[in-house]
Formats: sequence, C-alpha cells, structure tokens
Amino acid sequence: MKYRVVSFLVYWLVRLIIPTLRLRVIGEERVLEIQQEGKGLILLTWHGRTLLPICRFRKRGYWAMISTSRDGEYQNRIFRRFGWQTVRGSTSARGAVQAALTITKQLRRGGTLAHTPDGPRGPIHVVQPGAIFLAQKSGSPIVPVGISAYPRKLAHAWDQYMVPAPFARAVWIYGDPIHIPADAKSDEERKLWCDRVGAAIAALEAQAEREAGALDALGPKRQGWNLWRRA
Repeated sequence: MKYRVVSFLVYWLVRLIIPTLRLRVIGEERVLEIQQEGKGLILLTWHGRTLLPICRFRKRGYWAMISTSRDGEYQNRIFRRFGWQTVRGSTSARGAVQAALTITKQLRRGGTLAHTPDGPRGPIHVVQPGAIFLAQKSGSPIVPVGISAYPRKLAHAWDQYMVPAPFARAVWIYGDPIHIPADAKSDEERKLWCDRVGAAIAALEAQAEREAGALDALGPKRQGWNLWRRA
C-alpha cells in the first residue's frame, strides 16, 4: 500500500509541474534520425536529472533499468505509471546479468534505453562501465544528454536530485552520438570511454545550466525553495 500511495502522489506531482515548464529542446533531430532507421539507442544523463525525462518520454515504450532495492520499487512503479518498460536490476549489482541480457536484446531490436550511468548509488557524475558494456554488446550508439531548469530545488542527497519549480525555464540538450568500439575490452580502454562519455554529459549539462539561467558571472546561483520565481 505504501508503494502504491507514494508512487501515485509522485506521479501526479510530476504531471502537474512538468507541463508548466518553459522547455527548450536542442539537437533532438539526432535521436529521431537513429530511431527512424530502426536502430537501438542509449540515452545517458545524470541520475539527478531524470524528472523531466520520466514525464516527457511517457508512453513511448522506452526502457529503463531500475535497481532491485527498496527505493527501486518506488521508481519502478512511477516509471510504469508513465508508460515506460522496465527491467529490474543494474549493470553493477544484483540482477546484473539478466538485466543486461534483456536490455541488450531490446536494443538490438531497435529499442531505446534511457539510463543514468552514475546510478543507482553513485559516485555522482562518474560513468560506470555498465553503460559502455551495453553499448558494445548491442552495437547501439550512446547519445549524451544535458538537462537543467531554473528556478529549482536541488535535494540534499548524493545525486543532488533536481526538482524544477512550476513555470521554470528548462533546457534539454542532446549531444552527438558516441560509438563505442566493440574491441575496447581492457579495463583501461573502457575507463577511457567512461571518461569521454562523462565529459560529454558534463559539458552538455553546463551548457544547459547557462541556457536555463542557473549560472551567473560568479558561478551557480543559490538554490532553494525560496527561489521559486521566474528567473
């Protein structure tokens, strides 16, 4: 009952906030071209920036990997309410093998995976090798994504989860596809690709922060509920 009630409340909170945002999307044609060709695709953004994608991608049949933890049960119910397809497990914990096999199969069939490469427990903004592994096994390109909104609240949690204020300015930027070579099998090579993908996401998010007005000449603006006003 607790899972059901909480997921229901979060679902409607998101449905009420996200449609009010003044959203600007940049570079989405890159994603549409890949999907129209019937190819699989991996969209990557940081764990703390998933609120917009959860709602905007509703009922598209996209895939998400969700951990088998207690928090994952809440997430799974919320994603399902938004029309996502989910597989329980992660690329680094319990259920890893079965989850990776399921997602790889769907990517090879032309599915789209939206994934947080620094999840489910961090460290923040560090790409884990699981995302690189999935791209290699499926042959699907990775498309990094940067997302920002302002005004917003950044939660006091490891991922600094972002909750936009109603009517906030929001910016969503897709980067160029990144193709991971199948022969990059050593730990050093995969670490190099993790760093490259992470740098791409970070650069796009920094651009989105500037476009959304979350930065000024002195750096990041103060965050807090008291700043829920038009920037």
